[in-house]
Amino acid sequence: MITDVRVPLEHQQPYGTAYEQMLEKVRYEGAYPTREKADEAVRLVLAGLGRQLTGDERVDLAARLPLEAARVLTAQIPDTEPLTGWAFVKDLAARTGASLATTRWDTGSVFSAVTACTGPDLINRILHQLPSGYALLFGRAELTPAT
Repeated sequence: MITDVRVPLEHQQPYGTAYEQMLEKVRYEGAYPTREKADEAVRLVLAGLGRQLTGDERVDLAARLPLEAARVLTAQIPDTEPLTGWAFVKDLAARTGASLATTRWDTGSVFSAVTACTGPDLINRILHQLPSGYALLFGRAELTPAT
């Protein structure tokens, strides 16, 4: 006998536990009022990052992120000309109509959670691949070699 058992919407878990934890970290770090706002920030920033990363770093990052986050990242086709960190923020702001300050805040909040998922070694590799300006977005000092 087949029964049609449906779980009420308020009891459904639309995301996996790992993604829920990521959203809670972003919500806390970014002081977002709701999980939905945190989810919007995650999707915006990871889609942007997906347009910037290529190669092993992209594959390794996707493997370490929660499935829902990895799908957002890998659904993007990488741009042929990567953006600097500041141009990345400006591009995201232009896509959403948000202010540069808000977009910078969103980016830092999401990148903090990404770092927690991946660890410092992969972030170092990612930062070496990307143009200048991303270290600050990941909450790190941007060091340049002495000439």
